[in-house]
Amino acid sequence: MDFTIRIGGEAGQGLQTIGGTLGKIFSRLHYHVFTHQDYMSRIRGGHNYYQIRISEKPLTASRSPVHVLIALDKLTIDTHHDQVLETGVILFDPDDIKGTPDEDVYLPVPFTRLAKEKGGNEIMANTVAVGAILGLFDFEHKIAEQAIRESLAKKSDQIIEGNIKAMQAGYKHVQENKKKVHNFSTSEAQKDDLMLINGMHAIALGAITAGCKFYSAYPMTPSTGIMMYLAAKEKEFDIIVEQAEDEISAINMALGASFAGVRAMTGTSGGGFALMTEGVSLAGITETPIVICEMQRPGPATGLPTRTEQGDLFFVIHGGHGEFSKVVLTPGTPEQAFLATNKAFDLAEKYQIPVFVQGDQYLADCEWTCARFATDKLKFKDYRLRRKDLEELTEYDRYTFTENGISPLAVPGESEHLVVVDSDEHDEAGHIIEDAETRKRMVEKRLYKKTAALRREISPPDLYGAENPDVVLLCFGSTYGVIKEVVDILSEKFTSAMLHFSEVYPFPLTDSFDYTRLLENARQTICIENNATGQFAQLLHAETGFSCSHRLNRYDGRPFTTDSLLENITALLKAS
Repeated sequence: MDFTIRIGGEAGQGLQTIGGTLGKIFSRLHYHVFTHQDYMSRIRGGHNYYQIRISEKPLTASRSPVHVLIALDKLTIDTHHDQVLETGVILFDPDDIKGTPDEDVYLPVPFTRLAKEKGGNEIMANTVAVGAILGLFDFEHKIAEQAIRESLAKKSDQIIEGNIKAMQAGYKHVQENKKKVHNFSTSEAQKDDLMLINGMHAIALGAITAGCKFYSAYPMTPSTGIMMYLAAKEKEFDIIVEQAEDEISAINMALGASFAGVRAMTGTSGGGFALMTEGVSLAGITETPIVICEMQRPGPATGLPTRTEQGDLFFVIHGGHGEFSKVVLTPGTPEQAFLATNKAFDLAEKYQIPVFVQGDQYLADCEWTCARFATDKLKFKDYRLRRKDLEELTEYDRYTFTENGISPLAVPGESEHLVVVDSDEHDEAGHIIEDAETRKRMVEKRLYKKTAALRREISPPDLYGAENPDVVLLCFGSTYGVIKEVVDILSEKFTSAMLHFSEVYPFPLTDSFDYTRLLENARQTICIENNATGQFAQLLHAETGFSCSHRLNRYDGRPFTTDSLLENITALLKAS
């Protein structure tokens, strides 16, 4: 069992309502779910779609062929008709979409009319569509009723009951009118409890586990969901969430909160990070811990605000003028995002540096079903000197030279000791200097000593597939899931594996896993990236001297899908 459902229409027609509700229902039926969205940067109009893939087995990516297309407008049929399988079906409202051919692939469902007649309001047409899908697959609709009651808990009983009746009407209509060719036989799901979560919520949860107490940001797609999630949890976890007037204010607010003694974070996309770079340098020279989540979208400038790309890798690695230590983590799954964010806070405070969690629109918006996240790797250690620690010190200098470059980090105002920080170059006490020798020692402290220790904290890449592969697919960040599925299929013909980097800067050492030898022994190495210039392939070459035999780059703002990527890789290997 492996079905793909695509809902298409204009912004404002409720695609996310239908898709989000179905995803929740399928996961509660214990099926595995993977969703992704393709939407324009418009409040109304344009063409958008929401895609859901369901199976009784784990899923990590989207596929192109469609089994069920819900067309909320004529443009959806025109755009996606060719991707509907011969055994598939197109659900549409015959009162809104006229002139469809009399073919078995079309199944008319009067969404709006049923919503009015059974629910009492045409706005419930989306709920009719949910019921129609459940009827098509012969799924029990009691869980759907429960999901509706939960999502509409703040609404009146009349609205809740109206939506339930609308859902039941869609279910009944399809059950009575579907044809024999519309046979979507389903396998019984395992009874494992599955969590449905996207990358943004996973990052926010990771921040909560790490003890984040302050989050400031200016809303910018696709990072806004992190702020929204944390804002909804403010009271529950005692977090202050501040919507700043711009990204300059956002990073400086977070730095101020961190200086004052709490764990702080900010988030943005590439355009907002352009404004944050001076603040990154401020964190570097003042050695103030901060976590920055940079969720990529296509640039330059405003680019494609609601699409995806991996074009900011070099920008983040080199963001901020001057030379100082930093860390860049690039998770590829919700669980990796959860653990990476927790680790980011630990490294930021331990080494008193900026740490980046870098994702993109695809990671941010895609939903996965997951088992419980692994919590044994979570860390929470307070590295700061607080009242009792400071009472034991006879003197304190904020930037004391140490063997590993890490100075004692005191919380100001908790003792008689003065905590001085300065954005100018400074001495151990934090006062401005001009002499060359102190400058040299401070650069070595912030850069060489910390980076040497940080390298031992960076995890090696994950190897998935054959231990001694002939074909290696290299990737970083959000391409993890699609390449994992491609390796599974590719392994039927080739001895293949995926090498995925979720921590890229400083670049991983090879002492625990000599991945460079694996690459050198492989017959073909293909680096796959969502950018035009192959930034990760360049970074790999700069750090290890290894050059991949091939590169596959996509930079149209859309993610790779399993089918198209497999086709491209197979063609490349046959031609080699």
